[in-house]
Amino acid sequence: MTRTAPIGRSDEGAALILALCLILVASVIGASMMMLSQTETYASVNYRSMTQARYAAESGVHKAVNYILNSYPAPGGAGDPLASYNMNASPVTFNGQPVVLSAITGVASNYPVAATQTAFNAAVQGNLSLGGTSAQYAASATLLSMKQMTGYGTGNPTIIQTWQITGDGTTGGSRPATVEVTAVLEQQTMAFNVYGMFATSNTCGALSFSGGVTTDSYDSSNMTMAGGHPVTQPISGNVGTNGNLTESGGTIVNGSLSTPRSGVGNCHSGAVDALTQNGNAQVTGGMIQLPQSVSYAPPALPNPLPPTGNTNITGSTTCAGAGFSAMTCSGPAGALVLNPSGGALYGADIKLSGGAVMHLTAGTYDFNSVSLSGGSSVIIDSGPVIMNIVGTGKTNPVDFSGGSVSNASFIPKNFQLQYAGTAGVQISGGSATAIMVYAPNAAINLSGGSGVYGSIVGATIQDSGGTAVHYDRDLPTEFFTSWNSMLSSFSWKKY
Repeated sequence: MTRTAPIGRSDEGAALILALCLILVASVIGASMMMLSQTETYASVNYRSMTQARYAAESGVHKAVNYILNSYPAPGGAGDPLASYNMNASPVTFNGQPVVLSAITGVASNYPVAATQTAFNAAVQGNLSLGGTSAQYAASATLLSMKQMTGYGTGNPTIIQTWQITGDGTTGGSRPATVEVTAVLEQQTMAFNVYGMFATSNTCGALSFSGGVTTDSYDSSNMTMAGGHPVTQPISGNVGTNGNLTESGGTIVNGSLSTPRSGVGNCHSGAVDALTQNGNAQVTGGMIQLPQSVSYAPPALPNPLPPTGNTNITGSTTCAGAGFSAMTCSGPAGALVLNPSGGALYGADIKLSGGAVMHLTAGTYDFNSVSLSGGSSVIIDSGPVIMNIVGTGKTNPVDFSGGSVSNASFIPKNFQLQYAGTAGVQISGGSATAIMVYAPNAAINLSGGSGVYGSIVGATIQDSGGTAVHYDRDLPTEFFTSWNSMLSSFSWKKY
């Protein structure tokens, strides 16, 4: 009998199909990974190009800022009268159109002086080498606002401007990029007397207080008197410096400390911190960190300069004996009354001694130096009295340590002392010493152990005798100066 074997199933065909499917899936995954890798590469290249273009655009902005701050001839000089500008519009206009300096192709310039436009165009465009590629930059500047002011003590008008600066940066190659960066360069006016004391030096102990110094404030425009003196409040006795405040011996600053420095502790050259305190000293208003150092322009020197040589005034000196004319001097011997009579009264090295008294009436006094000794005094009869000191050949061109200054109005602006030099200034506190001291390059020393009403600006200020400083809060309403230029409103976009 014949038997037939059953027909079996073979898996060889299914395995082949499965293998083909796996190969297809792997191919798809591989292609996707390749596409993703290429996309990431392109994204990286694009980001790199954009970043390089932005660096170039920022270079254009910085080049424009550098030109405006260091090379730009401000309007108002010969050949560039302020009358060419409409300063009542924003942006400022010339011939009815915004004032523009431009080095960007397609952005038209419009400036009254062709030489300034040519210099700007040459200064604010160029090329950068960035990671093996080249980027081009250029910038334009639009004058948003402009005004003229005379800073306190300088005697000369200053132009205050705000510019909107636009920088364009472009990279080359197969995938070029263009970025535009915009910033505003502004300079503002600021109240001149915003501190009871400010030291411009950036050193340790630029402000140095000991012996029970206190600061506080009052308002000379609205004074309450008690015992013949203004009533002060334990607030707003603010101080500032570009360096460090070192205080000890129970010193109390009833206000804040402003400085671009930070940190509290021992101060060292090359590592200047903000505050060094010992002996229970206090700054009740805390510290304010300034964004940058504060600069004060030195006061203008009188023209012509006063003579030199001692003018000795004692209790028996007459006007003629002191060399003053009858038009500018009156009063009995030893109690001279000076009056500039609408002009400037010039004097050499004024030395008061032996109880002599010198009365000053409103006006300008240009002296080479002034010193008080032997209980002599200067009395302010009316104000403002503006005393300009030159200091030629003098170690201490202002020395009130041996006498007193009396300004019974307690209005500091009635006695303004200005000195541009770097020598010493000795101020003695008294029962009615109300004064504005502006000597931003000088080493100022306070003595007398009494009080000074007003404000003081010096390179360094040392108060080791416990002299109290009473800041007049009314001063910032009248006196102003120009502030440092700053960049603000930064933005960017890509094309």
